[in-house]
Amino acid sequence: MNAQTIDYDKLQRQVDAHPYPLVFATISGAHLYGFPSADSDFDLRGVHLLPLERVIGLDGPECRGEDTVERDGVHDGLEMDLVTHDVKKFFGLLLKKNGYVLEQLLSPLVVHTTPEHDELKAIAKSCITRFHGHHYLGFAATQWKLFRKEDPPKVKPLLYVYRVLLTGIHLMRTGEVEANLLTLNETAQLPYIDELVQRKLSGPEKGRLDEADVEFHEREYRRLLAASEAAMQQSTLPEQATGKAALNDLLVRLRQRGVAGAAT
Repeated sequence: MNAQTIDYDKLQRQVDAHPYPLVFATISGAHLYGFPSADSDFDLRGVHLLPLERVIGLDGPECRGEDTVERDGVHDGLEMDLVTHDVKKFFGLLLKKNGYVLEQLLSPLVVHTTPEHDELKAIAKSCITRFHGHHYLGFAATQWKLFRKEDPPKVKPLLYVYRVLLTGIHLMRTGEVEANLLTLNETAQLPYIDELVQRKLSGPEKGRLDEADVEFHEREYRRLLAASEAAMQQSTLPEQATGKAALNDLLVRLRQRGVAGAAT
């Protein structure tokens, strides 16, 4: 496969240039999902800690645009997209059944970590609910619309469709977040996944599908959509997150003393 390797040293330099201390920074996007092309950009996601004096007072960080930091561009020859949220905003997203932030927090592709990152990952388990299934169903529907929007349709959004559906099914059945499509397919055993990944990595000339392929994948989409809905209904995951108190305690401690013991 013509996949892009990860140069952690170059990514670390971008993390080091962040204006605020980081609780963690991980890689998301195609690299996390298991099908990065040679020209795929690096999606860096994480959590930063604003100092206490920046979050108290009449004008909070959202007024100054500091609760989310976004930077993109080409650095050290790598195209990067860096997005981090302040701890309070990120913790709020964790409690809103947001699958994106779970995947970012639990990504195995770690550029920067701290002891608080480990603590947060442990707390996140108590924030996973049955209703996270709605996130993945909604994301799959959005990606399917993108897939059908173009003529002929591209392989890339179709891979995203399968990735989110399988992630959602796996989460509902096991309570575990797994975002890598190839790893998910070790259990799902969908015979067409490897070929779709190969086509995506081969470049634009092989990255589109004909009408017969589209008809087949629409049937598979509908089948997995039904499987996702059934998995959510049958899931033994709780309906409500129980991690709010622990998140609040961690937030207070972080504000009081900052991120301690940072390590890469």
